[in-house]
Amino acid sequence: MIFNSLEFAIFLPIVFLLYWFVLNKNLKLQNLFIVIVSYIFYGWWDWRFLFLIAFSSLVDFFIGVQLSKTDTPKLRKLLMGISLSVNLGFLGFFKYFNFFIDSFASTFTFFGIPFSPTHLNILLPVGISFYTFQTLSYSIDVYRRQLEPTKDIIAFLAFVSFFPQLVAGPIERATHLLPQFNKKREFNYALSVDGLKQILWGLAKKIIIADNAAEFANLIFNNADQYPGSVKLIGAIFFSLQIYGDFSGYSDIAIGTSKLFGFDLMQNFAFPYFSRDIAEFWRRWHISLNTWFRDYLYIPLGGSRGGLSKKVRNTFIIFLVSGFWHGANWTFIVWGGLNALYFLPLLLAKKNRNNIGVVAEDRVFPNAQEVFQMLRTYLLVVLAWIFFRAESVPHAISFIDGIFSTSFFTFPSATYFAGQNLSIYTMVACIIVFFVIEWAGRRNIYAIQHFNLGHVTVKWSFYYSLIFCIFLFMGNEQDFIYFQF
Repeated sequence: MIFNSLEFAIFLPIVFLLYWFVLNKNLKLQNLFIVIVSYIFYGWWDWRFLFLIAFSSLVDFFIGVQLSKTDTPKLRKLLMGISLSVNLGFLGFFKYFNFFIDSFASTFTFFGIPFSPTHLNILLPVGISFYTFQTLSYSIDVYRRQLEPTKDIIAFLAFVSFFPQLVAGPIERATHLLPQFNKKREFNYALSVDGLKQILWGLAKKIIIADNAAEFANLIFNNADQYPGSVKLIGAIFFSLQIYGDFSGYSDIAIGTSKLFGFDLMQNFAFPYFSRDIAEFWRRWHISLNTWFRDYLYIPLGGSRGGLSKKVRNTFIIFLVSGFWHGANWTFIVWGGLNALYFLPLLLAKKNRNNIGVVAEDRVFPNAQEVFQMLRTYLLVVLAWIFFRAESVPHAISFIDGIFSTSFFTFPSATYFAGQNLSIYTMVACIIVFFVIEWAGRRNIYAIQHFNLGHVTVKWSFYYSLIFCIFLFMGNEQDFIYFQF
């Protein structure tokens, strides 16, 4: 079941009404209800994978309980090892088995040794990378004695399977989300209205921007040989808009939906395309994953402490692992490595925390230096996204080679973009309006959170106009990109 589907439009109001008007007197029943509807939500794709998420949840729950009963270092390490083996074992098997088989085959072939591997027809469970990291955060925090393990198995199952963020995050920490299942929840009108506004903005990002940008990006990436360098660059820009609108839109819908049920999820995107350098971009993009890697991998490795070689090693490890997390393809690893190369000069020059606050925080417009910094950062990000989108590394290199060719100076006429749901002119107009709204709301959690629209008539006119635009500019429905991860 996906957020922008008719099924979810029916599912959500029914769950909301039962949750607040039938089960609101009993916290345990509310939590049990969350588990049941979350499993229905997840099983809508493939009910067979329900056993996987249930088994993974039960393993970490019982390991948490056992960790609370022992102070023996060896036993605690053994329990932590079991959790890591089970979770990472499932992730490795379902996501990376065929990748490693192919890589071994390529290595043998390179050395002249014939090797014909057998592939398994493995279906990747939706969201496995997300809920695996969420349950791992619980076990690690309990192991480190930073979190008291829960004895309430229903609350724990609800924490792992909470349907708004189950399949594509934000990847919540147990220390933040799990305690919320133990507190009585009262309906909060203001919070629910805030949630509905965030859902509306998320749907606009997904349906107007991401789905339409995807059509242009797919057209150009799938037929790259037919286009000059200028159009290829525009194709890469469209993909940058697709992935931002898609994933940040999903996050907004997830966070907004959680607010309807009285839960607070962490912010996952903070207007990353207004970043002034790469370090700032990575503090604003997919925040829940990047802070997960920071806390559970980068800092334990030593972080930015130590000598030059250690800093370089840790930087590459964090970005390469992040790339590998995204998918079993060398394109993601190259994407991660490229971002490490972007980031490293800032770290070594100790300039990686130069831009902490919001750009032009006390002004309406950025100054010339900020405009230059944002454009430079955005173009570097777009260049890296080409590896993320391409089918293979040679495809990406060929695409980039086409951009940096004399054909880059060919005028990108509208005929190159004909035949899509929206004309190129309408699409560009939508993008301009979108970024104007995002810029105006960049100090908030999401762009329209505290939009000062004055009179109530103007305010409601804006919301109804946004709904009208969602239906008017609705493109062909595209899957959420991060479901594949």
